[in-house]
Amino acid sequence: MTVYKQDKIRNVALIGHSGEGKTSLLEALLYKTKVLDRLGRVDDGTTVSDYDQEEIARKISISLSCAYTTVGDYKINFLDVPGFFDFEGELVAALTVADAAIVVTTASGIVSVGAEKAIDYCISEKIPVAIFINGINKENSDYKKTIEAFKERYSNKILPIELPIMNGFKSVGFVNLLDYCAYQSLGANEINIPDSMLNEAGAARDTISEIAAEASEELMDKFFGGDPLTAAEIKSGIASRFAAAEIIPVTAGVAVNPIEPGDLIKYIIEIFPDPSKGRGLKYDNGKKTLKCGDGKFAAQIFKSAVDPFVGKLLLFKIIRGKLSAGELIYNSNKEENEKAISLSIVRGKKQDNVETLYAGDIGALAKLSYTSNGDTLCDTTERIIFDPINFPQPSISLSVVALEKGSEEKVIAGLTKLMDEDSSFKLEKNVETNEMLLSGQGETQLDVLCKKLKNKFKVSAVLNPPRVAYRETIKKTIEQQGKHKKQSGGHGQYGDVHIRFEPCYDNEFEFHEEIVGGIVPKQYIPAVEKGLRESIAHGVLAGYPVHGLKATLFFGSYHDVDSNELSFKMATGIAYREGLVKANPVLLEPIMTIKISVPDVYMGDIMGDLSKRRGRILGTESVEGKTVVTGEAPQSELTKYATDLRSMTQGRGKFTTTFSRYEEVPSILAQKIIESNKQN
Repeated sequence: MTVYKQDKIRNVALIGHSGEGKTSLLEALLYKTKVLDRLGRVDDGTTVSDYDQEEIARKISISLSCAYTTVGDYKINFLDVPGFFDFEGELVAALTVADAAIVVTTASGIVSVGAEKAIDYCISEKIPVAIFINGINKENSDYKKTIEAFKERYSNKILPIELPIMNGFKSVGFVNLLDYCAYQSLGANEINIPDSMLNEAGAARDTISEIAAEASEELMDKFFGGDPLTAAEIKSGIASRFAAAEIIPVTAGVAVNPIEPGDLIKYIIEIFPDPSKGRGLKYDNGKKTLKCGDGKFAAQIFKSAVDPFVGKLLLFKIIRGKLSAGELIYNSNKEENEKAISLSIVRGKKQDNVETLYAGDIGALAKLSYTSNGDTLCDTTERIIFDPINFPQPSISLSVVALEKGSEEKVIAGLTKLMDEDSSFKLEKNVETNEMLLSGQGETQLDVLCKKLKNKFKVSAVLNPPRVAYRETIKKTIEQQGKHKKQSGGHGQYGDVHIRFEPCYDNEFEFHEEIVGGIVPKQYIPAVEKGLRESIAHGVLAGYPVHGLKATLFFGSYHDVDSNELSFKMATGIAYREGLVKANPVLLEPIMTIKISVPDVYMGDIMGDLSKRRGRILGTESVEGKTVVTGEAPQSELTKYATDLRSMTQGRGKFTTTFSRYEEVPSILAQKIIESNKQN
């Protein structure tokens, strides 16, 4: 099998808005490079990269997948990334290892939200990104208007390197501005640049030459000296500036009906950076960077797929050195040795076994015992740990419950295995509400996880809104006696306590005793405190835990024969239940601090909506071109805020929440909560 070294490898992520043709473009490129002899379709569920049962059913990508192709002595690893916002974690994983990205967008005349978010992420992380404008043959498509929309958003970074030749809405060819030649569609026949396009193509070529010249002083001197740059010099300059993420090249074409991706494969080979020019991976808490190159083996796992029969298939990128099948390697995260028994390269769900992979390449390992997503694999003698992949934090939590009684453990076990496949969701138990919470980026992601549970592990789960961890407290000081007396022949039971209950604003619970003269023997006082601590787990209004309570035992009585610890615990419970009812008990709710990042245009909607949620604005600030609103709102009003914010801002808004404090629930709402709990 051909050996591919760094300079002959390209790792390219296909990113952008959902439904704009990323998977179809990959299919077209595989077909054009003769990897496929039959073109698959998303609607038919026959594409290489969308092979999961849920992807086929929903007709969208939900997991990143890898598919390689070869062109001459070059190997291109494509990473097909979901565009739906709920699967942002897949985008982060793909762009951790990709050396460049292509945003696939339609010729709609606008910048779609997904394209904007993808490009903004690449710019912030200094990842080289290009744009492929898809569907230029569709009715009402407008390539030039689309270019202008991107230029308005990203100014002088946008650089068309290809012009489509159109006959109405039919694509009949394209002009490669780097080579300054034209080709006929559906073939490799070179044609003359149409006379009607000579002025446009010439002006575009001059712009490209000037931008390429800025890559070096040598090219600048030649360009401004009046000597035209050669095609090789232009490509070298454009490649240099593209690798530095200074420009965003733009190409155009059609992914389906008919297939015409232009010269995209040629551009990937000629101007896209090879792994040695990529960012590498950070380690030592971001202080150091390891670039792709020779040396002792080091790689990072960036994706895993879980199969209940085969086990885990782990996708990785080699950053340093090489890996051969059968080698002993070290997992520095788990501090365990592993053996690379099954080494392969993947194209969708198909794996092709290989003997050796080199730095910069992407491969797959199976049958590893300890390794999971994000782990570092390295040589046993020179250990390194790459920084973890910075997956987005969950923004929505729902209660997950087994559909069938007795299958709770299977649900938890299945979701735990799926966490190896998708590291952007969490599963944890809320100790206050005793619910198992499934947390992720959106409702669709959580729904997909439940479907995967059914498909892969044959166990069903349902999602419900989570219970809010309300609490109870008192607002008034009262003194209450509690007496427990029982005679049933022989030894009886006798306990008598007088307890002062009062609000406590500094601690959740305080117990004090002011007993003098032995009216309550010292050996029974711990029983009183224990009885109180057990009682405050259930309030007198709706059964929620009581917090902010100070209880002082100040009087009581006992019987020489009938008194014991149990009797005083029982008496304490009576005093608690009867006393708290008289102490003006109220319901408390958790208040969250929320930070919302949105474009300025949505500020009015965000503030108005937060007010409707009983929230308050604390302040605003400008961060990286967006406005960050800091506010507070009750947790109960934010259960599905991730979905609502996405709707209000067309997917451009983000938010985080942190717990702030507890506040009293308004009386009208409190009564509804109390009544609801009584019915349940």
